Amino acid sequence: MNLNNKSILITGGTGSLGKALTQHLLETGTELKKLVIFSRDEQKQFEMAQEYPQDQYPQLRFFIGDVRDEARVKRALKGIDYVIHAAAMKHVPIAEYNPMECVKTNIMGAENIINACLETEVSRVVALSTDKAAAPINLYGATKLASDKLFVAANNITGWNPIKFSVVRYGNVMGSNGSVIPFFLKKKKEGVLPITDPTMTRFNISLQGGVDMVMHALEHAWGGEIFVPKIPSYKITDVAEAIGPECEKPVVGIRPGEKIHEEMITSSDSYNTYDLGKYYTILPATHKWKKEEYIEHFKAKKVKPGFQYNSGENEDWESIDDLRKLIKEHVDPTFEV
Repeated sequence: MNLNNKSILITGGTGSLGKALTQHLLETGTELKKLVIFSRDEQKQFEMAQEYPQDQYPQLRFFIGDVRDEARVKRALKGIDYVIHAAAMKHVPIAEYNPMECVKTNIMGAENIINACLETEVSRVVALSTDKAAAPINLYGATKLASDKLFVAANNITGWNPIKFSVVRYGNVMGSNGSVIPFFLKKKKEGVLPITDPTMTRFNISLQGGVDMVMHALEHAWGGEIFVPKIPSYKITDVAEAIGPECEKPVVGIRPGEKIHEEMITSSDSYNTYDLGKYYTILPATHKWKKEEYIEHFKAKKVKPGFQYNSGENEDWESIDDLRKLIKEHVDPTFEV
């Protein structure tokens, strides 16, 4: 995708994926007109600005703001071509304890982004979702499901505006803040790795895999799709063995709102789900384009009725040796394989 002379804004741009997207966009030869990092954490913005000095990266801008503030969002989107919406309140226990704060950020914030994009010059929007939005059992997942619905349905109210909204959904990002691998690496020093449930599994995607998926949606979305990657799974016990084979591994039980297996496509979604090769896509019930043309263009193949995609029934698995190599490559270069 040719992004030369384009302006991009990333909400939640100081998070793990936002920083990976920034690195990708700034260091792959793309001559962006402007890249705006929009977030509410000034300390993270300050630290990120030290990594990208203004004299070396004059196209990079840091914009303090909250997706809850529609006026501020609209101001930030002036002159922006593409938006990547990564801002969210994500911590499951914190969301359960502060439910309306989660609703305000994840649902009302999504609506603010949509309205502001429709009223400015933005032409493409990619919103980040989560496996927890598929058959949600916690508030975070429920708010992200609502957010997904808002972004998909936004394509119905664009009128003459050629803007396209799409969603990317994936599970656990290897090494991201709050994920299990950094937690285990830290706990290894204590000699104890707590296992929530010995049968627990998770999907595994690298930050670069997440970046690639966002860029795919930015370039190829027709509007309204939810893209889901084909990625391997791992067992939580294998992660513990890969990181601390000598550690004690007591079973402590799952946390409130936590699933044994990650789920990204439910059996109910299967009736609108197509296989694109590298990705699955859940197509919207209402769309401006012709489904037959979409299927032909992408050589899309409909999945079987009742198909579901979860980490426990996946056909592709990371071995313990694979996990050790991936941890060294993507999380901790000092990790001994």
